[in-house]
Parts: sequence; structure tokens; C-alpha cells
Amino acid sequence: MEIHKLTERAIKLLKEMIATPSFSSEEEGTAALIELWFEEMAIPFKRKGNNVYAYNKYNEEGKPWLLLNSHHDTVQPNKAYTKDPFAPEVEDGKLYGLGSNDAGGCLVSLLASFAYFYAQKNLQYNLVIVASAEEESSGANGLNSMLGVIPPIEVAIVGEPTLMQLAIAEKGLVVFDGYISGTPSHVAHPNNDMAIYKLISVLDWFQQYDFEKKSKVLGPVKMTVSQVNAGTQHNVVPAKVELVVDVRVNDCYTNTEIATILESEAPCVLKARSLRLNSSSIPVDHPLVKAGLALGRETYGSPTLSDQSVLSCPSLKLGPGDSTRSHTADEFIYVQEIEEGIALYIEILKQVL
Repeated sequence: MEIHKLTERAIKLLKEMIATPSFSSEEEGTAALIELWFEEMAIPFKRKGNNVYAYNKYNEEGKPWLLLNSHHDTVQPNKAYTKDPFAPEVEDGKLYGLGSNDAGGCLVSLLASFAYFYAQKNLQYNLVIVASAEEESSGANGLNSMLGVIPPIEVAIVGEPTLMQLAIAEKGLVVFDGYISGTPSHVAHPNNDMAIYKLISVLDWFQQYDFEKKSKVLGPVKMTVSQVNAGTQHNVVPAKVELVVDVRVNDCYTNTEIATILESEAPCVLKARSLRLNSSSIPVDHPLVKAGLALGRETYGSPTLSDQSVLSCPSLKLGPGDSTRSHTADEFIYVQEIEEGIALYIEILKQVL
């Protein structure tokens, strides 16, 4: 099918997806729409949970696999929306709606690109595309649940809004739950062991802490105390203060290394929730990156988390739309961004396939 027809159908699919609520773990409706799209394209597909996937027609044993992936789940719409988040509306070239930018535009663009190459013979890579669920919640039934189902992947393109620039590295994430202990008491009596007062020096420690290794692409590790909770009533000194620490990990550290450092050095008790959301990257000299550079794209390091975090192979984050629009009120993507995104995906893939 010609690119302009694939683009028209991709935009139609995106409008249908916007009109269909697809919060994380509740993506049945959009999964059905994606299945229908594959049927219309006469492309055989499979489904596992709310993940829909397909292989190129002439895949060959022994060739490496290239994964195309983006997600069709969304966050909840925030309360600042002035437009109906489920009413796809084009105004001044902008297609409004929840999930339009993050990451519906990327997904439909990758689907169109996959369809373009689906029936081509003698490709250098076998292709597999996964329209995945539960990305926004880092859930157990998302892309990570597919890695034992699809063949081992050599390299991946993960569709997230990057203005079609080349995100060659992405920070990982470790979230820690922590607490500071003290002596509980009535507020009327002296107490030199108050957990809340200890919090002052603990917060200062986190604010001042500097991880030694800095990344050329991703910069320093970023650590933020994002939640604090203590006390139940005004006249009781609590026994402890609970806190949550969000750590965005560069490619100089593994998540395990970060956990080892903080759990041993922090002036409070810390325990990591999970160590599986690691940083990711792709070499600058990889053919995918070189193809993008040849088309005038630029490289950068991404501070935001995506499904790259569950992949162990080199991966490139690339897609139409702008990350700063994600999770905002009245989310939108320019229709032109989708048109250009499909064309650029295809041109980049032509260089490596």
C-alpha cells in the first residue's frame, strides 16, 4: 500500500483509539481496534492479554529480529482538561485527545511502517511489532510479558514522542520506600529523639548527595524525595516518618549498584521496590542511529522512562510528538507530525532492512 494511504488509515485508527478509553490494564477496547486494523491490512496477528503482535510475512530462520514497539494504554485524564479527552478533534492542525501524543501517534506510525515492509522479501532483519499494554503503569502484563513469547530481539525501536529525534539513551528508575525511626511520646513532654526533626538532616543529605559517575549522554543520576508522611494527630509525636525516594539512573550504574549504595549510605532505612527498570542505550555507530543522522536527525539522552527499560538489547527511542505534551491537559499531536513520522520511520528502516 502507498505511504499516503497508510498514513490516512493510521490517522483514522488514532482517532478511533482516542475515542476508546484504554487506561493501563483496561486496554481491551483499543486492542480490539488494533486487531481490526491488522485484519483490514490482511496481516496475520496474535494477541496475548491486551498485547497485539505480528511478524513480517517473509521472516527467515537465522536472521536477527528487529522489534517495533509502542503502547496503547494511557494515564487517567487530569482535571485541567477543557476538552473531552475521548473526543478526537482536529483544530489548527492539532489532533486533540487523551493518548494522542503519548503514545498513540507513535503506535499508529509504527503500525503503518510495519505494514509498508510486511510483504517485502530479502530483508536484512526479521520484523516483529508489538502494540503493548500497561506501559504507563509498568505493569506485569505489558511488553515484559511478551519477551518470552516473541523471538530473541537483536535491536528495537520504541515509539515514544521525541519529535523524531534520536533518543540513544534513557534513564532507568528505582523507587525506594524509607523510614526514619524516633521515640513516640506526648507532645507536652520533652523528647530528644523525634523522627520528624530528624527528617531535616535526612532531607539535606538527599539534597546534597552527589553520585560520582556522570554520563556523557544522560548526565548525572537524579535523586528526589517525592513523598513524606508522618503523624496522625496534633498532640502525638509519631514513632516514624515514612518517605519515598525516586531515583533516575544513568547508564553508568546498574539499578542494583544504586540500591547497594543508597541502602548502605543513606541516613535512614531504605528498601527498593523493584530493580527491573534499568537504563537503556544504543551505540552511536549502530546502523539505525547512523541512518537517522544521515536524515538530519539529532541524538540526545532521554530523562523519561519507557518500555525500553524492560529490554536487554540495544534500543532506540524515536517517535512523532513531543514528550512535554505527555500527561498534560488537552493533549494533542500535530497531524503533520504523524505524516512526517511515518515517512521518517520508513526512510530510516530502509537503510537497515
